[in-house]
Amino acid sequence: MMRRISLLAACAVITVSCSSGDPDSHSDDMKSDVSRATSELEPLDFPGIDKIQAVSGVYLASQPDESGFKAVKARGIKTVIDLRHADETEFDEKKVVEGLGMTYVHLPWNGTGELTDEVFDQTREMLESAEKPVLLHCKSANRAGAVWLPFRVLEEGIAVEDAVDEAKAVGLKSTGYEEKAREYIKRKSS
Repeated sequence: MMRRISLLAACAVITVSCSSGDPDSHSDDMKSDVSRATSELEPLDFPGIDKIQAVSGVYLASQPDESGFKAVKARGIKTVIDLRHADETEFDEKKVVEGLGMTYVHLPWNGTGELTDEVFDQTREMLESAEKPVLLHCKSANRAGAVWLPFRVLEEGIAVEDAVDEAKAVGLKSTGYEEKAREYIKRKSS
């Protein structure tokens, strides 16, 4: 009998502690967890950048000009990840970015032949470890979308098809890049 009373008392304490306070607080916590897991791209308008969107502390963009880098610095960007080869840009991007006090990371690639597992691995590592917020860019956001896709699936648990839709919204146009990203995800998920 004493054991049964103790068990009932313990259950009552657990029930009270779970339901104390605002009756909706539990559902609010759950809603915020869901919204974090399914955060959506936020299209932005920055001077000097044709296309830019943000999600999860990462800004995904086409090539900023010098005024665009000033704008992202003013927005609080700490790290810039450049996916373009040095000869693709009309100015010294590293000098501009570092001159503004941001960290510059250069992970250049262009074309399906250069989109290797190493590129995906390095990008994922940088997006995980770089001081945020981060700006990830290429010329048109096509490459940015390609490397963003595996990151969203493998690091953030987004469903593959949702991540593909998101990558396309970012700027992914190349079916070859999409195929390489999907193949990489399959290999890394196995």
